[in-house]
Amino acid sequence: MKQPRASAGSVIVQANLAGTTLFVLSAVVAAVTYGGTARAVAAAVALVLFFAGIAAFAWSFWNAVQRSRTEMVAVTQLYLLLGDAIPASVRRPMLAALAVQFVVGLATAVGRANAPDGSPGTSLALGVLVPLFGFGLNGLWAAFHGEYREREDPLRQE
Repeated sequence: MKQPRASAGSVIVQANLAGTTLFVLSAVVAAVTYGGTARAVAAAVALVLFFAGIAAFAWSFWNAVQRSRTEMVAVTQLYLLLGDAIPASVRRPMLAALAVQFVVGLATAVGRANAPDGSPGTSLALGVLVPLFGFGLNGLWAAFHGEYREREDPLRQE
């Protein structure tokens, strides 16, 4: 099995980092200022990233299922980027972005758990949905660019 090229799928890595940066900026500004426009922008960014993550997740799962007919593809390799199918130069930034999405989403939702009028709930809670963006892009990179071992054919005669 050859080692996958780190440059393959670099657009996916860059999209993950750009989406994560946009999310962090919008969520932190909304949590600090707590203005109506900032909260609306943060909610819109979180929802766009969430739905993009759903699409990426579905697309990656479809492609991984097709590849699993002839290759040994594991779910942990797809979405957590574990194993030697994914180079460390891809794994590190992708998992770092996922960790940032989790931390910022949870921190801003908990930090501003009440609406301005004191009632429970806020649009910043939508930030906890953003990690699906990271999982989806992890899967997309691994499904299209990961290098997996060939599946053994138990019926093959040697």
